[in-house]
Amino acid sequence: MTRLMLIIFSMASTSLMGVGIVAALTMGQDTLQPILIAAAIGFVAAVPVSWFVAKQIE
Repeated sequence: MTRLMLIIFSMASTSLMGVGIVAALTMGQDTLQPILIAAAIGFVAAVPVSWFVAKQIE
């Protein structure tokens, strides 16, 4: 399950980071710090998401 989770994580983290960055830019936060924070939140949020999806697939 670990390999499957890592594969899903690579896709989920990219997507969630992108969503967070777009949300930050939409709210008018166009400096470096809010964009990096949004990307970090998306990266961290992808861990439980990928674990849950991998568990459901197996």
